[in-house]
Amino acid sequence: MAVLDFLKKDQDMNEGIKEFNSTPGAMLIDVRTKQEYKEKHIPKAHNFDVADIKNIGTLVPKKDTPVFLYCASGSRASKACRAMQKMGYTNVKAIGGINTYKGRCITGK
Repeated sequence: MAVLDFLKKDQDMNEGIKEFNSTPGAMLIDVRTKQEYKEKHIPKAHNFDVADIKNIGTLVPKKDTPVFLYCASGSRASKACRAMQKMGYTNVKAIGGINTYKGRCITGK
């Protein structure tokens, strides 16, 4: 991913979800806050706030696990992706923001 990719308005979250669904052993991680996640999230997504990303090893202990990250617009996912790469994760990708997702979501109160 190029340094400024998160600024692209046409970053296709929907293609990222397709790639996630076709990648064996992949994890989908929503890096928004717990409240944002409760309000709306993508099925199969785990929640792990970007503010706590330094502790991601509790959720993803194997650093070669395919990980797909999303947030609201893509900015926090890109930040989390860079942080995970610095921690030695080798197969992590920021796929954008739920705001552009056209698939089914789980909604709460």
